[in-house]
Amino acid sequence: MAVKVVVKANTYFDSVSLMSLSTKANRIEGLTQAVVAMATEMNKGVLRNVGLYLPEVDAAGSGDLLIVVQAPTAERCESAIAEVEALFDRREPKARGTAGEARYATLEGALRQAPASNLAIISVPGDFAAREVRKALDSGLHVMLFSDNVSVADEVALKQYAHEQGLLVMGPDCGTAILGGVGLCFANKVRRGAIGIVGASGTGSQEISVRIHALSGGITQLIGTGGRDLYEDVGGIMMQDGLRALADDPDTAVIVLVSKPPAKSVEQRVLAQIEDCGKPVVVCFLGGSEEAVVAAGGHYARTTSEAAAKAVALAGGNAAAIDAQPDAAVVDAARRRLAPGQQYIRGLLCGGTLCDELAFITRERYPNVYSNIAKKPEQRLADPETSREHSFIDFGDDDYTRGRPHPMIDPSLRLQRLVKEAQDPSVGVVVMDFILGYGSHEDPVGVTLPAIREAQQAAAAAGRHLEIVGYVLGTEEDTPPRSEQVRRLAEAGVTVAVSNTEAGLLARAIVSH
Repeated sequence: MAVKVVVKANTYFDSVSLMSLSTKANRIEGLTQAVVAMATEMNKGVLRNVGLYLPEVDAAGSGDLLIVVQAPTAERCESAIAEVEALFDRREPKARGTAGEARYATLEGALRQAPASNLAIISVPGDFAAREVRKALDSGLHVMLFSDNVSVADEVALKQYAHEQGLLVMGPDCGTAILGGVGLCFANKVRRGAIGIVGASGTGSQEISVRIHALSGGITQLIGTGGRDLYEDVGGIMMQDGLRALADDPDTAVIVLVSKPPAKSVEQRVLAQIEDCGKPVVVCFLGGSEEAVVAAGGHYARTTSEAAAKAVALAGGNAAAIDAQPDAAVVDAARRRLAPGQQYIRGLLCGGTLCDELAFITRERYPNVYSNIAKKPEQRLADPETSREHSFIDFGDDDYTRGRPHPMIDPSLRLQRLVKEAQDPSVGVVVMDFILGYGSHEDPVGVTLPAIREAQQAAAAAGRHLEIVGYVLGTEEDTPPRSEQVRRLAEAGVTVAVSNTEAGLLARAIVSH
């Protein structure tokens, strides 16, 4: 195999743009692999790990752009570089020609042209993110910080400074928000309503927002905090500020808090604010304490589906419970298709909180449940590449995204794992999520169908049936619409759940034979 590296000096692109460009580059015919990334030390390490590091990378600085391709011949590498560069050329006219969109080289330049702006979305390498956030805060802007690899010390300092200024810092590594009806980064098209969400979880917040939409409710604001906000070191600064902001918002009647399991001391600090909030607060801290939530005056939700249903009911809607046990006929039919020995669930997820929720639901019945993102060492997969018993993988975790686009954009690693899991005779059910919305792959089901067929055929060749449970996170207003994705999954023989919660309950019930 031949490898070609091109270094574009002093050429910066934000990580959101580079994720999209990398995905397109990896679709170029005849390429084995392509990497389009800034020349940070972390990305250089990725190139070493995947065998694409060449000497010319050494001199590249973090402000330089790397284009790296691997192909069977040097000639194909040369022509592929030109094709990758053409992706940049095709991107520019679209951006310049988009109605209402303008391009600025600096924050200061943007503010001169749009002085009424009150929010900055920052997506720069982590080494530079704190400086840019401070500039935005000093300019009186709220900040959505998409960048990761920001130190905890910087996160705490920035959030404390923002708190003192009456501003929000959503992040770092915040990928989802809906503010004033506008979806930012990864978000879904949901109706406006009376329910506000504060989430230390991107996909968890998305899931609750689309469940509320499905129950005819709507969203005022969805405030992301970044995944570390409820860690002990950070202290829940932004979740508390988000809760206060929604308490003061006259359009918000009900508030939902969602997170993976928080640090206990931070959980207590956040819950202490509920009593003074003056509005109903639904708390969905996966695996959290119902007693603590109720004692604080909140409404406990065991799952994301329950959180959505309770929020809609508290807002005056007619929300039937959507956390009920799955249809017995569907479960019985799936059970009959499995052979003896097919007893384990394998979850292959794009969403971290969706992964955590499925593991939580399975763990209620089975003790040996493992995940690559579990906080407890005894529940963590020692090797994320090797499953054991009931295993759940978040492909959006850093282990799988260093130097690669998020699986919501490029699901190639997950597709490879699906085929691998199908070869394990102990696997009965594979659970997969398909996330629609701004920023996601334009056809998550379509890109997965070939791997689904390959996995099904591999199981059938070994005399087994592989039960695949799929969940489409999205609405009819998303592109593509949810119903189209559901139809294509059902036509492929996938059992489709109406929510992530139901997907977990279905999988758990099917393997209980």
